[in-house]
Amino acid sequence: MANSALLVMDVQRDVVAIADDGSGYLTRLRKAIDGARAAGMTVIYVVLELRPGDPEVSPRNKVMTNAVRAGLFTEGAPGTEIHDDVAPRQGDVVVTKRRGSAFSGSDLDSVLRARDVDSLVLTGIATSAAVLSTLWHAIDLDFGLTVLADACLDTDPEVHRMLTEKLFPQWADVATVEDWVKAVAPQ
Repeated sequence: MANSALLVMDVQRDVVAIADDGSGYLTRLRKAIDGARAAGMTVIYVVLELRPGDPEVSPRNKVMTNAVRAGLFTEGAPGTEIHDDVAPRQGDVVVTKRRGSAFSGSDLDSVLRARDVDSLVLTGIATSAAVLSTLWHAIDLDFGLTVLADACLDTDPEVHRMLTEKLFPQWADVATVEDWVKAVAPQ
């Protein structure tokens, strides 16, 4: 597992407040993070932050424009901080992105190459945004991929189900946190 990294994407206070469905998402995600650490994997948190004044947001980008209108993702705002229940620890990496994919506008690729990572385990909010965008980008970069279905969350449960059950299995291994932790973490 040394050549694998767990990506924890967009699990920021404001995003969790919008998407958390009360199903124990943060507890499952914490178990995945702890399992990755126990397996010696790199844990990388990816946060979306936009500079004050939003110079990187084009009015042609509906998703980013709507996020700005909703007051989300302003660099330095308390709501952009990683949720306390899954906060990084010493040795974890935090990467800032400017778009949906963890690779867009970030130094994630450099961090992964420096650590000789060739396989990614994807988690985060939202399944239909950060996870989907990052999955596609990682496919084009030839990373091996696993998606932890129950460590991903979306505001639309049907979209989440369709992605994790029908689309993602075509390009990645899809597992539950429980099964994945049993397979990778020493007992």
